[in-house]
Amino acid sequence: MSNRLAPILLVEDNPMDVDLTLRALRKRRLVNEIQVARDGEEALAQLARWEAGAPVPGVILLDLNLPRVNGLDVLARFKSHPRFATIPVVVLTTSREDKDVKAAYRLGANSYIVKPVDFDKFVEVAVQIELYWVVLNELPE
Repeated sequence: MSNRLAPILLVEDNPMDVDLTLRALRKRRLVNEIQVARDGEEALAQLARWEAGAPVPGVILLDLNLPRVNGLDVLARFKSHPRFATIPVVVLTTSREDKDVKAAYRLGANSYIVKPVDFDKFVEVAVQIELYWVVLNELPE
């Protein structure tokens, strides 16, 4: 499946941030399906779905502050999976903590973005995510 048509997996537990992200991506008229996992356990359940043949996302947008299984543990599991380790993971979180940034990159994050509070700035972030990770970035087959 072309990265341009692959779904985007949003892993986010805050309903307001889910809504903000979906609105920002819709404003761009993004054609990719947006799948939402609302906690770390739900995100990890995607691995079994992908193994069973469900469409694999072209990019994962991952919050770190998640219930049940935290985002760093989710990132570690995704990046250690033999078939799905190459899926780009963009950490999209409120944490500016240096320890979180370092841990995310050490575990294989492809990018680390601090969520802007302002909707217009968030739309700009969505544009950049779409342009780079969905349109320009090439994934291995």
